[in-house]
Amino acid sequence: MSESANTSTQGSLIDVDLLESECISICQELIRIPSVNWGEGKGDERAVAQYVADKLSEVGIDSELIITGENRVNVVAKIAGSDQSKPGLVVHGHLDVVPADAKDWSVDPFSGLIKDGYIWGRGAVDMKDMDAMIIATVRAWKRVNYVPSRNILLVFFADEEAGSEYGSRWLVKNRAELFSGYTEAISEVGGFSVTITGGHRLYFIEGAQKGINWLELTAKGSAGHGSFINSDNAVSKLSAAVARIGAHVWPERETKIGGKFWPKIAELVGEKYDPTNISPLLKHLGGAARMMGATVKNTANPTMLKAGYKANVIPQSATAVIDGRFLPGFENELLETLGQLVGPEIEISVLVRDKALEVEFEGPLVDAMIAAIKKFDPEGIPVPYLMSGGTDNKALSDLGIIGYGFSPVKLPSELDFFALFHGVDERIPVEGLKFGVNTLNHFLQNI
Repeated sequence: MSESANTSTQGSLIDVDLLESECISICQELIRIPSVNWGEGKGDERAVAQYVADKLSEVGIDSELIITGENRVNVVAKIAGSDQSKPGLVVHGHLDVVPADAKDWSVDPFSGLIKDGYIWGRGAVDMKDMDAMIIATVRAWKRVNYVPSRNILLVFFADEEAGSEYGSRWLVKNRAELFSGYTEAISEVGGFSVTITGGHRLYFIEGAQKGINWLELTAKGSAGHGSFINSDNAVSKLSAAVARIGAHVWPERETKIGGKFWPKIAELVGEKYDPTNISPLLKHLGGAARMMGATVKNTANPTMLKAGYKANVIPQSATAVIDGRFLPGFENELLETLGQLVGPEIEISVLVRDKALEVEFEGPLVDAMIAAIKKFDPEGIPVPYLMSGGTDNKALSDLGIIGYGFSPVKLPSELDFFALFHGVDERIPVEGLKFGVNTLNHFLQNI
């Protein structure tokens, strides 16, 4: 028997019931370990990172805990493949979660409670569900001595929710050797189902992400008494500029990934596709329309204002912060348009800038994603999509690693999944998680 046939046989010996039950219990246990990221360097992944390392160690998988700051901890482990000539795959998640105010929730946000067919708690969808799928899968492999064909690097990052400076960006900058020989990656916010008009169940696989330009606007004028007429009022100048930005209607643009996603939607719902007027198709996407509406155009939202120190004093300057997000290939349009909207009297400075991503949705890895989804949901329709936010794949792209969002989960048609990200009563369906871990296991065995 060949080595490939032998490993395939070993993979088929996995106890599916145990795989599923472990995934559920691990997800619950991860949620019960608060790993809240408050931003500005204030976070704590120490306990949850140790939990992950312990779960891997129980089945003989060695890992490294990489400390990047006070209580900021990442976990890295390598699963050696049978064919060392193949490039490796990075399978990554993040361990931190955003804060949760218990008084707003119907359950304890760190309970991991199973209720009404869902696992409830902060991190259930972002992204301790995927972390649990990864851990349960490799534990199942070790129990039957299954060896994947490619090297797989498991990475559980810190600090994804606040810029990744203690997580993926730190590791890429300071431990780049960890990723040597790895060319592709999978992570969060992809592979989930969305039921559209006509009952078609699509699986959104993330192949692109918008870029970020957080900008500070500064208006300067003449200080003076609040009772005097002042035509050189910095607050007035800034307010007018901010209002123009807020009211601006950005043109709709077609990206490479969008050019594959939206025509498929139009085909399925029986409507015409117009790349300059995509928004009429949004009504067919249910709760996904909120996020997808931001993926057909650049956006710029005023988010912060600061001016003055006393009610009767006109200040000499005023500032505002704009959250700008640009489509792949359209950063110049964002910056040039904002410059025109604010005018020559307003200074613009960049606070944070991060690239947009867009990868080719083709090749063996993509084929394996599609095949895995089709195996467990033959009626499912995998499609590539552009995400309005970002993931740790952006940091890995600095090393030339091509990343996709693929954390598969089958969702009830009525569930507003996007509202659960950072939302109150975050939860993941138990049956959807079972689907996810089986799909992920099949995918990783066939890459």
